[in-house]
Amino acid sequence: MAPKNAVNIPSFATTQLSLLEAELQSELSETSSLISNTSPTSLQRAGVAITNLSLSSQRTGLGGKTVVELAPDSATASTDGDLPEHGIRTGDIVVVAEQPAGSAKKREVRELEAKGSRGVVTRVGRAAVWIALDGEDDEVVGARRLWVVKLANDVTYKRMNQTMNRLLKMKDDEYSGFIRVLFGLTSPSPVATDLEKEIKLEWIDPSLNESQKDGIRFALDSKEVALIHGPPGTGKTHTLIEIILQMLKANLRVLVCGPSNISVDNIVERLAPHKIPIMRLGHPARLLPSVLNHSLDILTQTSDAAAIVKDVRKEMDTKQASIRKTKSGKERKAIYGDLRELRKEFREREKKCVTTLVGQSKVVLATLHGAGGFQLKDEKFDVVIIDEASQALEAQCWVPLLSAKKVVLAGDHLQLPPTIKSLNSKMKRISKDKEKDADGIIKGITLEKTLFDRLLALHGPAIKRMLTTQYRMHEKIMRFPSDELYESKLVAAEGVKDRLLKDLPYEVEETEDTMEPLIFYDTQGGDFPEKSEEEEVAKKGGKGMMGESKSNEMEAALVRHHVQNLVDAGVKPEDIAVITPYNAQLALMSRSMKEAFPGIELGSVDGFQGREKEAIIVSLVRSNPEREVGFLGEKRRLNGKTSPINTPKTT
Repeated sequence: MAPKNAVNIPSFATTQLSLLEAELQSELSETSSLISNTSPTSLQRAGVAITNLSLSSQRTGLGGKTVVELAPDSATASTDGDLPEHGIRTGDIVVVAEQPAGSAKKREVRELEAKGSRGVVTRVGRAAVWIALDGEDDEVVGARRLWVVKLANDVTYKRMNQTMNRLLKMKDDEYSGFIRVLFGLTSPSPVATDLEKEIKLEWIDPSLNESQKDGIRFALDSKEVALIHGPPGTGKTHTLIEIILQMLKANLRVLVCGPSNISVDNIVERLAPHKIPIMRLGHPARLLPSVLNHSLDILTQTSDAAAIVKDVRKEMDTKQASIRKTKSGKERKAIYGDLRELRKEFREREKKCVTTLVGQSKVVLATLHGAGGFQLKDEKFDVVIIDEASQALEAQCWVPLLSAKKVVLAGDHLQLPPTIKSLNSKMKRISKDKEKDADGIIKGITLEKTLFDRLLALHGPAIKRMLTTQYRMHEKIMRFPSDELYESKLVAAEGVKDRLLKDLPYEVEETEDTMEPLIFYDTQGGDFPEKSEEEEVAKKGGKGMMGESKSNEMEAALVRHHVQNLVDAGVKPEDIAVITPYNAQLALMSRSMKEAFPGIELGSVDGFQGREKEAIIVSLVRSNPEREVGFLGEKRRLNGKTSPINTPKTT
């Protein structure tokens, strides 16, 4: 008999499918008419477009896809040649199209969109963006001014839906012991009570602290599931690297996943110096050689197994180059015909190469939805490790987990949950006796509830170990999250607990701003009124792209003033970050500060999670007579945004 808190698996899968469909529709409705209803400049301010681009180069990428490099058009580029501020990220689904003229009518704009090419962003740099085009005959002519617009990523939804449908169709006798534990049908296998005595390890990293060592032993001894709870700055990734290396010493094969390219690349970077056979599936977000040299894209060009595809790739690149040189439509059509045949041969050869390379790798790394690609079909792993598990949808986690034997989840459920656009996250909970409706949908479950959250609620703290020594924040900055969220268990490491901006490894003056670790500016009242983006654009007869996003001009001026004070005191702009919860405020500040302080980083609160800078300025924006703070009332929204030294905030 199943425990009282066991989850009915078919009902769970049905519920997830329903929630995912609503989320996808929400994304589609948000992006369906973007190009035809909104100006390029507004789209760029909203973070979903990059305008005024031109074609720099094109080549043949993984899978025989055409990869185009787009850079700022020389006629409109800034003096430094960098891309303008935007929100396009690696892995985004985009359309590349000729940019409409400012006077273009809606019908003309729709025609331009129809002629555009869909693709996936493979890399984003300071001065260029690279996109792998979907279509075999996609062509981007270099003479036109181009723009890139983000679309809903339905590829991820397809993978999650396929996985949930497989779970839905499973019979009771097909549930593995691992699956039964993850749904509470059985309890996790007990872990040794004295792990230090039970598991004797030769530590690869001698600098590990006691809470990290305890977490590592726990992850190794757990039979089905282990949660590594890593509050901000506690060395979660550091701990995961040791877990992976210890598992390799035990001759285990490991699949490492994360919800984003950045989360995965961070681990590749840390593993690379250990000279172990690792394989990074997908397209790395960074250009570091330590990442690129282990990526499938590079290995299919440089390894011994890659020799069988080199000649075809070379011939395809030659054909790609000739397309740009020919002006004859007939010749161009003939070249595309040759490319189609070459792509077919390329894919066949590449598939054999990929199978060989992946099969030889003891550690494979991929995004969660990337783990559902053909490269890992029929591949077996002893352990799946999911980093940033508290930022991932549960359905996303099941992509690599459906055939797993054991999982180690690392994350912090007290930081931000995944960003959910649909209204399902606002569903009201109903009483237990009415938990299921006639359609088998489990009420009260939302996409914000992650696998980490659910397992912790299902099995309790016995399946979790928390890292308690933090290496990021001054003790005064740490105190609030420690007391409010972590039961006062966090301890500041010696190297950071008293460190101030004046102690940076270069000359910084001793001022009020560099001697204090935590500064608050009170911006309530009539001198700092917030504005709604929608209201401001409506006054001008337009339509806002940021909806109810807020901005605060006077607060932005105060932020700039504080940045100026820090820079005048000697703090380098590249050591400063300004973050805000509102896109409208981000757009407002970016325009004035990027040129004034080259190297400074501006970003959203959500996008900056897990990152570090020496000085962080948080612009909270809200100031109104009603004293409403909206979603800022959620404590997790500011947790994890602190820096080693100094966090001034405007409130």
